[in-house]
Amino acid sequence: MSAPSVATGSVMRHRPFALFWSARMLSSVAFQMMSVAIGWQVYSITHSAYALGLVGLAQFLPMFVLTLVVGHVADRYERRTIAFVCQGIEGVAAILLCLGVWHDWHDVAPIYAIAAITGAARAFESPSMAALLPNLVARNQLQHASAWSTSANQTAQILGPAMGGILYGVGTLTVYGAVAVAFLATSFAVAAIKIDEAVRMRAPLSFEALFSGIAFIKSKPVILGALSLDLFAVLLGGATALLPIFARDILHTGSWGLGLLRAAPAIGALSGSIFLAHFPLRKRAGTALFGGVIAFGITTIVFGLSHNIVVSLIALAALGASDVISVVVRMSLVQLQTPDEMRGRVGAINSLCIGTSNQLGEFESGMTAGLFGTVPAVLIGGIGTIVVALLWMLLFPALKATKTLEG
Repeated sequence: MSAPSVATGSVMRHRPFALFWSARMLSSVAFQMMSVAIGWQVYSITHSAYALGLVGLAQFLPMFVLTLVVGHVADRYERRTIAFVCQGIEGVAAILLCLGVWHDWHDVAPIYAIAAITGAARAFESPSMAALLPNLVARNQLQHASAWSTSANQTAQILGPAMGGILYGVGTLTVYGAVAVAFLATSFAVAAIKIDEAVRMRAPLSFEALFSGIAFIKSKPVILGALSLDLFAVLLGGATALLPIFARDILHTGSWGLGLLRAAPAIGALSGSIFLAHFPLRKRAGTALFGGVIAFGITTIVFGLSHNIVVSLIALAALGASDVISVVVRMSLVQLQTPDEMRGRVGAINSLCIGTSNQLGEFESGMTAGLFGTVPAVLIGGIGTIVVALLWMLLFPALKATKTLEG
């Protein structure tokens, strides 16, 4: 089916997109609140950087294992239904965490198991929601809609960590209860989206079909370059898993400080995404992408060297603003160059790249911090991000030469 015609600047007044934006934000708020609470709870129990890293690994492994399957599910079945079910499962996972608090768990193994369940549900939810977006707006409005969609995620990363830190201070049961309510409310918001999804052929599953998303991405060097750049850059530069250590042991703040640190990158990213929504990248998009990644590495280094909460917050905000350029460019390229019948499979691989750079990046940061120390781990990651960006300029010249993201 063709996307609906939406006038320039009016995507937020289009009801299906507004519901999509609200559902994306609320789901992300709930996930961020859960992540802050789990990180603080695990570190309070173990006082171990390795244990924090394992939280990211528990969320990543289901996504990695299920990637090829979830893409086909998103391309064969109604995407709204998939998202509705997954968000309900995430709500149940939060209820299980509430029960764990009620029974005073002192073993982190059940927490890891619940984190893995949540990771599996989000593995199905993410590509399904992403594949819905091009059916909600006209093609020439996709970069505009992508920027607003990114702003929903960044708004959530401001509200979620702050709310998670504050509510954790009130009580662990309180924060997990709020997460459960938010996930369940999100599922109903998705159900309220009224669009006619395109009828997709349900071809028999085969080995070739399972790997068709990978083959498609390999045939598009610009998409391959954008996805792999984001994967390796954020994988090396991600320090969010170590924020509980910075909050407690380096900056000497409590759970409120952790909430502020988690929110700071999103404040910068939200500002950047709103700017891009109003002033899209109309030329030299590839150059802007690489510049943003290099800036991401530099601000990571500044954060690692800081022992002042104000400097750390400014560095993290600048980090988020630079990162959003990569997010918008990647989302726009993937959506514009992928046919609807392939969006689930390509979206699943995109989600894997995001999960690898975020959740596996948290595992990498935890392991590196355990081996070399917290500050050296962040510095190594920032330097590595800059090196990757410079190398990718040579490996993917077509990506650097990309001029525009307009459909």
